[in-house]
Amino acid sequence: MSNIVKIFSMITFVLGLNGVVQANEFMPERVESGVTSADLTVRHAVHWVSVNQIKKSLEDQPPMAVGFDVDDTVIFSSPGFYRGKSEYSPGNESYLKKTEFWEKMNNEWNKFSIPKKIGIELVQMHIKRGDNIYFITGRTGTKKESVTQHIQKSLHIPEDKMNIVIFAGDEPNKNDKASWIKKHNLKIYYGDADADIMAARELNIRGIRILRASNSTYQPLPKAGKFGEEVVVKSDY
Repeated sequence: MSNIVKIFSMITFVLGLNGVVQANEFMPERVESGVTSADLTVRHAVHWVSVNQIKKSLEDQPPMAVGFDVDDTVIFSSPGFYRGKSEYSPGNESYLKKTEFWEKMNNEWNKFSIPKKIGIELVQMHIKRGDNIYFITGRTGTKKESVTQHIQKSLHIPEDKMNIVIFAGDEPNKNDKASWIKKHNLKIYYGDADADIMAARELNIRGIRILRASNSTYQPLPKAGKFGEEVVVKSDY
C-alpha cells in the first residue's frame, strides 16, 4: 500500500470516528422514565377506573342494558364537524342548526370519524358479558342515517347485537337523554359531557365519564370528575 493510500485511509478513519463522537454528543442522557400525552391525563385526584376494573365490578351481576354517548365517547368525529363549520357557518356555530349539515354529518361524513380505542374496549367487554348496548347521541336526526352502520362496523359489533342509534337531539328538550335512558332501563351510561353524567345521576344509575380529546371541536373541555363520577383512565383516544 502506497503512502498516499495509507494517509487517505487514516483521514477517512479519523473523520468517521469523529462523526460517531459527535453523534454521541447529541444523544442526551436518560435521567427519567419519560411521559406520554396519555399519561398526563391521570395526574389529578379523581376517581379513575380502568376497563378491567369496571368489568370486575360487574362480575356478580346478570346481563343488563347499558348506554353510550356517540361523539367524543366512542368515536372521534371532530373532522366532520370541523368541515361542517367551515362550509356552512365559518366563525360561528349556526351550522349545527342547518338540516343540510346534519344530512352530511349523519351520512357520507361518517367516513371521517375515527373509532376511539376506549370505545372498542368497553363495547367489546359489554358484548362478552351479554349486555344489551344502546347508543344515544345528541345529534339532530335525519331521514336517512348511516351512523348506526358506521358504529357497528367501527366497534366490531355483531349485526344481531346492534341497536339503531337513538337521536336525542330530536327531543322537544334538546339532548334530553334521560328519557331514553329511562325508557330502556339502562344501568350504566358512558359519556364525555356533563349532560351525560347529569342524566345518569338524575335517574340514579351509574354514570361513567369518558375523556374528551383535547383537540376536539367541542370546546371548552369539560371538567371530568367534578361530580365525583368514575372517569375511565386514558379514555381520550
